Amino acid sequence: MGAGTRAVGARRLLVLRALGLGDLLAGVPALRGLRRGFPGHEIVLAAPAGLGPLAAATGAVDRLLPASAPGRAVPSALDWTGPPPQVAVDLHGNGPPSHRLLADLGPGRLFAFAHPETPGIEGPPWYADEHERDRWCRLLRWYGVSADPTDLRLPPPTAHSPAPGAVVLHPGAGSPARRWPVRRFAAAAEALRARGHRVVVTGGADEGDLVATLAKRARLADTDVFGGGLPLARFSALVAHARAVVSGDTGIAHLAVAHATPSLTLCGPVPPSRWGPPPDDPRHRALWHGPEGDPHGRGPDPALLRIGTEEVLDAFDALPEPPG
Repeated sequence: MGAGTRAVGARRLLVLRALGLGDLLAGVPALRGLRRGFPGHEIVLAAPAGLGPLAAATGAVDRLLPASAPGRAVPSALDWTGPPPQVAVDLHGNGPPSHRLLADLGPGRLFAFAHPETPGIEGPPWYADEHERDRWCRLLRWYGVSADPTDLRLPPPTAHSPAPGAVVLHPGAGSPARRWPVRRFAAAAEALRARGHRVVVTGGADEGDLVATLAKRARLADTDVFGGGLPLARFSALVAHARAVVSGDTGIAHLAVAHATPSLTLCGPVPPSRWGPPPDDPRHRALWHGPEGDPHGRGPDPALLRIGTEEVLDAFDALPEPPG
């Protein structure tokens, strides 16, 4: 997969990022920096198995090592075989559990942020308010590896879109705090359809009820409903060939950026300065009113609720047409 499998016995570099879709996409610039910095190494990415096709599309990963844990936790173990990796890179968090997981493999070098509970690891300080893409590139630069946080794009997917040219609405997110109310999504959907746009709705494997509720409220045809989690290849194609994507701060927003598809991200409780699209790219807009809140809250965050339907429609109108 990816840049091509290295020869048996090649030096190996292990990267830990056992997180979700958006996390992997935010880590693409760092992965590509590692690919350029260690051209003779086999780069192994420890991440959820379902992200294998996306990891391959980055061109920076030779092999995916399936690894995951509930929520955003660190896996309890890695199914690593053979000699220790020459280099291990912690792109999962600031430790110490992720530090110890990699250190237990006995790598020749370990790249990670400094933490008082793992004093044997010398690394740069962690800044909580740093953008995710910038954070990991800064980590690598501290170790002498160049990485460009704007190196985000993915090649066009080879799969065909099930709804080319449609406006894609994605009401789900990893926590209720980041989910804009369904009734507002439905009002936006009806307004966009009245303007002549085809509107489709997507959702993850565990978001079937949410998608069905939005589809019913917006009176969408069954052919415009993609609930239950599309296969990643079709999902990527749907986003890549969409008129635009409207979503909360979640994985599909990062996928739209990766494919240069115009996007509108409804942010809250986390500000776009930490997870949002590139602020200087007119193809992507982030709506945010603050203040910052609890990303694990049990209901839509007050910052998110400050975003109204008319504001979303006005912001949509300002988005450029997608590339030909």
